[in-house]
Amino acid sequence: MKRHELTNEEWERIESLMPPKFGSKGGRPRKDDRAMLNAMLWIARTSCQWREITKRYGKWEAVYARFRKWQGNGLLERLFQALGAEADLENLCAGSRSREGAKDDKKKQ
Repeated sequence: MKRHELTNEEWERIESLMPPKFGSKGGRPRKDDRAMLNAMLWIARTSCQWREITKRYGKWEAVYARFRKWQGNGLLERLFQALGAEADLENLCAGSRSREGAKDDKKKQ
């Protein structure tokens, strides 16, 4: 486990909030929810771009799609609340933009 990833204790606190692994129509299971959430935390803590996600988390497109879905349906906020952390989803998005955008913001100040 990396330092920016969920501990087993944290995962146990939020695992029950996750949607079922299979949809109502069956099909194959989703990618691992814990790995996806850890990838989102990695983005938030490193301020990297989505495309820079390390291979251990899978394809960046899959992580980003899950982020958008969870953000849209309120799951991310519920997860952060259950963890006792303030859900700062705006900074998660802003922290994942390009370094050039951050440099432009500094120039404006």
